[in-house]
Amino acid sequence: MPAPAKDSAKEPPNFEAAMTELEALVERMDAGQLPLEESLAAYQRGATLLRYCERVLADAEQRVKVLDGDQLKDLNDDQR
Repeated sequence: MPAPAKDSAKEPPNFEAAMTELEALVERMDAGQLPLEESLAAYQRGATLLRYCERVLADAEQRVKVLDGDQLKDLNDDQR
């Protein structure tokens, strides 16, 4: 079995870069033209990017909770 690609462990520089790379991977996989090994590597990289994005979003949510006194508010509440 080949060693995991270095790219699958490399963390993206930021959330936007991760989303861009994830979207590109999905497009390539949806095209159905990747050989099996490349498909597996793309899936692994996509899973890594997804976990990264989930972690960044969870951190952002936690920071908003702290700023709002541990209480998330609906944006529409502020406009009333």
